[in-house]
Amino acid sequence: MKRIALATFLALATPALAAEPVTIWRDPGCGCCDAYAEYLRAEGFEVTVIDDHDFVDRSVAAGVPEQGVGCHLAMIDGYVVSGLVPAEIIERLLEERPDITGITLPGMPANAPGMAPAKTGTLRTYSFGPNGVAVYADE
Repeated sequence: MKRIALATFLALATPALAAEPVTIWRDPGCGCCDAYAEYLRAEGFEVTVIDDHDFVDRSVAAGVPEQGVGCHLAMIDGYVVSGLVPAEIIERLLEERPDITGITLPGMPANAPGMAPAKTGTLRTYSFGPNGVAVYADE
């Protein structure tokens, strides 16, 4: 019984996505991308940052619609994540596992993680893939 209680405690005490690897390609010297990487690390992700002058071309080649390119490109568990997407939306993506290529938060919204100390207000995140583009989260 003690082992079951201990196992349950450890499962609840450990973040669900602890050490989930994320690779971020970003324009060299982008400060918000560094802040976003630190934000993801604080949320329990294992983050590798790669400087890439051609991250926009890499984003489009990965399937991000040109008008939906964010300030960097990330790959996580088989999904493309473009821009400063909040961790809770990434976690939802990884839990739901929809049949999409990825999600994007276009541009550099001033209220997004990496641009602000904490997310404030509403951010609209889009999904994209074989079935087109749709709103994924509006929160």
